[in-house]
Amino acid sequence: MTDSRAFCPRCGDPVPERSEGDATDPLRPGTDVDLCDSCYFDDFEFIDAPDRIDVRVCAQCGAVHRGRRWVDVGAQDYTDVAIEEVSEALAVHVDVEDVAWQVEPEEVGPNTIRMHCYFTGTVRGTPVEEQVMIPVKIARQTCTRCGRIAGDYYASIVQIRAEGRSPTTEELERAREIAENIVADMEATGDRNAFITETTETDDGLNMRVSTNKIGKKIANKMVEEFGGTVNDAETLVTEDEDGNGVYRVTFAVRLPPYVPGDVIDLADDDEGPVLVSSAHGNLKGIRLRTGERYEASYEEGNSPEARKLGEREDAVEATVVTVEDERSIQVLDPETYQAKTISRPEYVDADAEEVPALKSRAGLHILPENDE
Repeated sequence: MTDSRAFCPRCGDPVPERSEGDATDPLRPGTDVDLCDSCYFDDFEFIDAPDRIDVRVCAQCGAVHRGRRWVDVGAQDYTDVAIEEVSEALAVHVDVEDVAWQVEPEEVGPNTIRMHCYFTGTVRGTPVEEQVMIPVKIARQTCTRCGRIAGDYYASIVQIRAEGRSPTTEELERAREIAENIVADMEATGDRNAFITETTETDDGLNMRVSTNKIGKKIANKMVEEFGGTVNDAETLVTEDEDGNGVYRVTFAVRLPPYVPGDVIDLADDDEGPVLVSSAHGNLKGIRLRTGERYEASYEEGNSPEARKLGEREDAVEATVVTVEDERSIQVLDPETYQAKTISRPEYVDADAEEVPALKSRAGLHILPENDE
């Protein structure tokens, strides 16, 4: 470097010529850029660090209170929380280049962690280093979310019921899975108000208490989307907010169809034989066991036409084929009496079949398809 015509405003010594990027700002005379290295380093502070950091941590879920809200940080333990808080609180002088640092935590008690921080960098071509010790005080509290969960708070109720029957195990398990997935998705977006307060199985279905009306509506709509049925909602005024507006609790009543895929039903006022239900979405759909033809209920009947249930696909047993008599009839051994019986041959029965799944009910003996397609 060569001496410039500039002099240090503090000690009067010549100031070395700076590169273009470090040139003195003509509108800000007397700034640090104007000082000689000796005077500059007299006042230089590499690290700006607080004397102490206080952290509020939820003892239940590990969330950290920042500003005016609780934040899920995903920390494994309080040391991880302390490191993150120290990282946020430290400030490095703007002139330092090539900064590197490391931290060594020291637990000195259940609520105190000493953070020994070591820094290195370069300023005006001169290597600099510094170390600081910052005590981090941990205050264990209960966040708003965990407080609400502990207090059994809920804003919505989802009732899973079925028309004329109890919901199946599959339907109840799916309702739980849907609720858990919805809560997980909302938590992933940072929504800490999403949780399931309580799930209770009753003799006629399932009751779920959830934290928001949005969750309740999503669960109810998803159940109907997958299994068919209807949803009705009813509001109940529970309190008023600070502005005098009503706060309502909403109950979503899911009514699943009376029949599920795999049920075998005998339609009222119908002489075309039993139907194996394949779908309860919209209008009920199925397969005629006498002919193998497709069946779909009328618009007026929807997914619950008047019928009686004869059995389920799981009730079918293998029946031995004696002979295929023609396109419309087949002779099989009755699975209970082992007597040969001639019954209707639906179009899905293979002429070379040796055994067929058969269901015996009050409507007689009928052959079921190998699948519902």
